[in-house]
Amino acid sequence: MGGPTTLQEHIHQAGVSPVERLHALIAADMATTDRLIHARMTSGVALIPDLARHLIDSGGKRLRPMLTLAAAQAGGYTGGHHVRLAAAVEFIHTATLLHDDVVDESALRRGKVSANLMWGNKPSVLVGDFLFSRAFQLMVETGNLAVLDILAGAAAVIAEGEVMQLKSANNLGVTEEHYLKVVSSKTAALFAAAAESGALLSGRSDEFVCGLRAYGENLGIAFQLVDDALDYSGRQALMGKTVGDDFREAKMTLPLILAHARAAEGDLPFWKRVIETGNQTERDLDRAITLIEQTGAMQETMARARAYADVAKAALKVMPDSDIKRALADIADFCVERAY
Repeated sequence: MGGPTTLQEHIHQAGVSPVERLHALIAADMATTDRLIHARMTSGVALIPDLARHLIDSGGKRLRPMLTLAAAQAGGYTGGHHVRLAAAVEFIHTATLLHDDVVDESALRRGKVSANLMWGNKPSVLVGDFLFSRAFQLMVETGNLAVLDILAGAAAVIAEGEVMQLKSANNLGVTEEHYLKVVSSKTAALFAAAAESGALLSGRSDEFVCGLRAYGENLGIAFQLVDDALDYSGRQALMGKTVGDDFREAKMTLPLILAHARAAEGDLPFWKRVIETGNQTERDLDRAITLIEQTGAMQETMARARAYADVAKAALKVMPDSDIKRALADIADFCVERAY
């Protein structure tokens, strides 16, 4: 008869995902964070908590705030400010989603009708602004200028990324370099800041803090690459999301950039029509998916995601071996594997 199993081994045997395993390892801190999130999104203006709750309680994994809590716990932090930072990270993320859905005119978010479709664009933008304000209040309460600088900087970079993406729509001339700059800004910046701010609270070495930031940044890029690949995959529908949103919005994501760069001469007019002029028919998405598959653009995008996930895992070498370290490494793998 074997010895007692660790929590990590027990939940691994139960067949749960690495995200759920990490959640179990920081369950008490996550519960406190959730209570704080709900307490701070209250307002005397009833529409604000109603709209915010629609998205905050819609089944998101809370991965970004989990990174903050895990980094702080792995670094041995014993105070309470990591919970404030985790709540701030979730508010920043939710605010950007509300604004994104308005810009993209999205109808669905996490399989539910989007807030902008239910309440309208103006309330969605204003509640997003409210959540940004709450995030900054929480940051200030930590009294730590360094973490305030990290998260405030990330909020600015995210906005820059959104503007860069907006300006690159309907433009077949967008380069891979520009696309990766957009991804680094609008997605990876918050992953990086979430992990870095939690690590910084612990008072560990610069190497530890930089390692956690590198983990978050590369995980964020891998995460977005997979998301962009899934937009042209049947897996997307199984995950409660509509297929082809990026295509319909003429967003230049890596699968499309690669497919256009590798396109046969006869397929170039198709890409020009559907992306640059935005003149699309119902059957165009199917043809786009076929071309993306035929040119190997989908496989190449997934290979790039795998490479970034591997860099994220390598960055964890700054951490001593622990259940949290193993869960973080497995999350990097899971981020890529969810596409299959």
